[in-house]
This record gives sequence, C-alpha cells and structure tokens, in this order.
Amino acid sequence: MTTYEDLPPYLLGFPGPLRDMLVAAVLSGAKTATTGLLPQYEAEGEPLPVPGARSVLVDSQERAVAVVEVTDVRVLRLAEVDLQHALDEGEGYASVAEWRASHERFWHSPPVRAALGDAEYTVDDDTLVVAERFRVVTALA
Repeated sequence: MTTYEDLPPYLLGFPGPLRDMLVAAVLSGAKTATTGLLPQYEAEGEPLPVPGARSVLVDSQERAVAVVEVTDVRVLRLAEVDLQHALDEGEGYASVAEWRASHERFWHSPPVRAALGDAEYTVDDDTLVVAERFRVVTALA
C-alpha cells in the first residue's frame, strides 16, 4: 500500500504568502486547476503531469497537507486559456484578462526568470502553457 511519504511533492508557486494562499484555496475546494509554463518544465527537466498521477501537496513549511490526483492535462497556447480554467484556479478571477495579468506578473518575476535562466523572459499569446486539473484525494492537515 502506498503512503503519501512515497509520493512526489506537489508545489504551487514559491514558498511564502502566495503558496500559502494557493494551498488554502486547494484545501477549501476553490482551486481545482493550475497553470505552468511549458518552458519551465523543459528548463527544469521535469516531466509533464499525467492524469491519474498522485502527489503530496506541501505548504510553505514543506509540510504535507493533502494528496492530490491529476485529472486532466492540456498543453495549449496562452491565448487559448478559457474562462472556466481561470475560474477553476480558485483565486477569484472574474475574467481571462484578469487571470492572465496575474499570471504574467508571476511568470515575469525574478524567481521564475531565474528558473528559466532568462532575466528578460516574457510570455505572449503563443507561449505554451500546461493547464492542469486536479482533485484532492485526502486532506492530511
């Protein structure tokens, strides 16, 4: 039988207030989707998530708080992200434009640019993103 200690970590944002807010949204059931940059997966040599894969959601203190399961993964152009996905991110977005502005601020931040190895990195309509859906299997906290 697999325990959560055997699972890889599921990381949202970077440790700190943003991660804590995202984890709280997952635990409340508001957040059932997330979006990452395909170039960041490639830069970090990280495989894309696959439906059915389980991970352990960790908070800013690296405490295990839930087991999550990927339910859907799509690679699409940034311009193709739809309103339902933006709403399902559970961060209170009222429009795709609002969702995108928030994500662009994050993706243009120094930590993301450092992870990509490009201090001037910017996204545009054609940037490929990984739109992921997940569900909480077990709350641990």
